[in-house]
Amino acid sequence: MRRVYLCALAAPLLISAQDRPLTSLPYTPSLDVSFIDRAVDPCQDFYRFACGTWNKQNPIPPDQARWDVYGKLETENLRFLWGILEEAAVATAGRTSNQQKIGDYFSACMDQQAVERAGTTPLAPRLAEIGKLARVSDLPVVLAHLHLAADDRAPLFAFSSSQDYADSSHVIAFAFASGLGLPDRDYYVNTDAKSQETRARYLEHIVKTFELTGDSAATAQSEAQTVMDIETALARASLTRVDKRDPYKMFHKLTSARLAKLTPSFNWSAYFRALGIPAQAVVNVTEPKFFEEVERQLKTRSIADWKTYLRWHLTREQSRYLSSAFVNADFDFYNKYLRGVSELQPRWKRCVRFVDRDLGEALGEVFVEKTFTADTKGRALAMTREIEEAMQGDLEQLTWMSPDTKKQALAKLHATVNKIGYPERWRDYSSLTIRPGEFLEDVDRAIIFESRRQLNKIGKPVDRTEWEITPPTVNAYYDPQMNDINFPAGVLQPPLFDARMDDAPNYGNTGATIGHELTHGFDDEGRQFDAHGNLKDWWTPEDAKRFEERAACVVKEYGQFTVVDDVKLNSKLTEGEDVADLGGTLLAYIAWKNATRALELKPIDGFTPDQRFFIGMAQWACGDERPESKRVSAITNPHSPLEDRINGVVSNMPEFQKAFACKAGQPMVRAEACRVW
Repeated sequence: MRRVYLCALAAPLLISAQDRPLTSLPYTPSLDVSFIDRAVDPCQDFYRFACGTWNKQNPIPPDQARWDVYGKLETENLRFLWGILEEAAVATAGRTSNQQKIGDYFSACMDQQAVERAGTTPLAPRLAEIGKLARVSDLPVVLAHLHLAADDRAPLFAFSSSQDYADSSHVIAFAFASGLGLPDRDYYVNTDAKSQETRARYLEHIVKTFELTGDSAATAQSEAQTVMDIETALARASLTRVDKRDPYKMFHKLTSARLAKLTPSFNWSAYFRALGIPAQAVVNVTEPKFFEEVERQLKTRSIADWKTYLRWHLTREQSRYLSSAFVNADFDFYNKYLRGVSELQPRWKRCVRFVDRDLGEALGEVFVEKTFTADTKGRALAMTREIEEAMQGDLEQLTWMSPDTKKQALAKLHATVNKIGYPERWRDYSSLTIRPGEFLEDVDRAIIFESRRQLNKIGKPVDRTEWEITPPTVNAYYDPQMNDINFPAGVLQPPLFDARMDDAPNYGNTGATIGHELTHGFDDEGRQFDAHGNLKDWWTPEDAKRFEERAACVVKEYGQFTVVDDVKLNSKLTEGEDVADLGGTLLAYIAWKNATRALELKPIDGFTPDQRFFIGMAQWACGDERPESKRVSAITNPHSPLEDRINGVVSNMPEFQKAFACKAGQPMVRAEACRVW
């Protein structure tokens, strides 16, 4: 759900015939039999059977770390948005305020020559502020200014707002662990050869970036080691990604007095004033041990060390917006080395992503108007309700859950809110200034606008109508504190949701995704929140134990899968997604059967309706990922690899085995099938 953007710059911009704006979205069916590899036995490897030919016909593009059906649709959506933005970039008398903003932001981003001429000049004010630091006690004010303008990983720690775990109706302040330049804390602490190599390459990247700012090679080498030493200390004090899945480990509400005692070397009052917010009576410090380490670093590090650390994080954060020398250096490490991507993404694609990130609802309103019909919204909502009914029936007949817990589970299900397509109320950008020809300044103003919007929520009731992703996004999510499932217009397009196709593949594809998000409310993390989104134990001890036993079956099974080379899947990290994949597909199958029970369904293209359901379910996942990127995903991605998300599900479903006449002993038939929901 959090924002992640590939950073690349094309110079000069050359547009191929296949790389132009779209005036309409192309149609691809949600089930295409030409993508099937008929040489593969579906009972041996169903994923390769369903997707083998698609994967052969769709190699990973040189500017992508992975390529799949979702990525292809995302690129088509970006090309369509590109056309919208080019039109909005023309300064006509009839442009609305939002059209002016998205158009001028995009045109400023696309003016590569202006970016090249600017060099590092746009960084000068913040670099000067860092340079004036005289003592460690001055850090809070400078850090607050950097945090307001940080769109990715904030230096040292991050500060924002979120729902109170104990009372989801209100928003409180949160202080998070942050401050690392590598993708995860494991990169700093693992001792294997690849991790050591990555740290060495990261040091080289820091050195190169400091040299680009004008430092000598010897100075840059010393500075890079300082950065690495500080980040390593912070990483060692950080929770693992698996630990962060436990909300109880992330919930530590501290009074202002306790916060001051935790970090006496940091003046929180000065920090809050610099952020422009009132003093906070309570802050949820997600990782107290991390902030203990922050205090140790503040007490032992010189102000020169902190100036070096902050200069690095400012430059690293801003490199994607600067001249090509910085963008190329950023790309070479984060994309080329870490992810195996061989080419920079074209500038138009990056610029569209930036507009979607910073003005997503202004851009999304136009996208919805042009692509998303009331009929699509109605059909998606009807399917969602049918899947909810299937889950209700499933819960009511569960034999392993007691009546008391079952009552609470049904209450949570009935309280789930379905958000389809786009927000009820569009975001107001009227106070955000966007000017033509000021790309980095526009980015800066937009990020600060969003930071302040988030901070201004503190102490106020939760707006339960808000979305965390933009309407054109090709994704969906469940929010355990909102207790809602969110399906933007961007993901409700063919080939994922196909109004021209029969119900079987639609339920197998989008239906299983709806079921997946719904099941997240009852996975290892989501089940710990009640119907109102409060962190509250509504399970009897016996039922909780039964859940854990069933989930452990999934963890054990998926832990045997290999991600790449000798790297096994971290199935404790992927547990929630794996449980949701399995439960969501089963719910979609039940809902489809219920919806079509009165119909006489017949084979199409030589496949029975049941077979079409499962092929549709598999073909959303057709794709591949570069080996280098798989290594990063093994550490950071809570989702299993694409092939395991399909084969892992169907091998646990007797319904699939019956549909394809699979026999005991074949790979797609588990001797001891796992099932949680």
